[in-house]
Amino acid sequence: MRVKSWILFGLLLGAVAQAQDLPRASPVPGGIAIVPMAADSAPAPVVHFDGQRVMVLRHAGRWQAVVGLPLTLAPGPQIVQAVDSQGVTREYSFTVQPKEYAEQRLTVTDQRMVDPSAEDLLRIERESEIIRQVFAAWTDTSISSLQFGLPARGRISSVFGLRRFFNNEPRQPHSGIDIAAPVGTKVVAPFAGTVIETGEYFFNGKTVFIDHGQGLISMFNHLSHMTVERGARVIQGAKIGEVGMSGRVTGPHLHWSMSLNNSRVDPALFLPGKK
Repeated sequence: MRVKSWILFGLLLGAVAQAQDLPRASPVPGGIAIVPMAADSAPAPVVHFDGQRVMVLRHAGRWQAVVGLPLTLAPGPQIVQAVDSQGVTREYSFTVQPKEYAEQRLTVTDQRMVDPSAEDLLRIERESEIIRQVFAAWTDTSISSLQFGLPARGRISSVFGLRRFFNNEPRQPHSGIDIAAPVGTKVVAPFAGTVIETGEYFFNGKTVFIDHGQGLISMFNHLSHMTVERGARVIQGAKIGEVGMSGRVTGPHLHWSMSLNNSRVDPALFLPGKK
């Protein structure tokens, strides 16, 4: 009986591991659509959505397109295009469901962070172009699973997608999750990858970007200290910096954004047991 129990336990662990190979599907604006493709006995197709290259992974005997959905995407039918190794193009459809995100109102004492000067706006535009280029990066990397961990220990103080108001003025929706923690708290890579960029930005403060491969990029903002440099290869759990209050903040925290096929998506979808 004990042997059978261990066998059953092993099978259950295997089922859990398989279930975690992909992020959780949530086909809403700011979410992820998992679109089954051809059998994985054939070479992987090249998939695009809205002009962006899409991650393709093996799972359950098929190639699966892992599609990031922009927060601005309207609900309704959508199509991805897949080109196989013979050059044949096929279209696969899926439906985006509506989702209403909650509001969040914050008070920022530094008015400059709400109404930047003309000089600040020029800096912000330069930095925005750097960030746009980073999020548009594509690296052909083989990925067997996407089992992420939290990049810092702390309290989730803001969830993804909140419609934000700073000093009662509307701003862009919250494109990541915030982890409140004391200044100096260790920040680690939630998944292996390459440090594609680092810098100090007007709104984001000290920032590290990690390219995990196939259009999946993590961004870590408001650091007090960065411990990695551009080009560094990091393993899951490796220290990349420390929590701080740089940039536009109301208290010490880490802001973690994830971009998939150049769409900001909810990082919680990559975390086991998170909603």
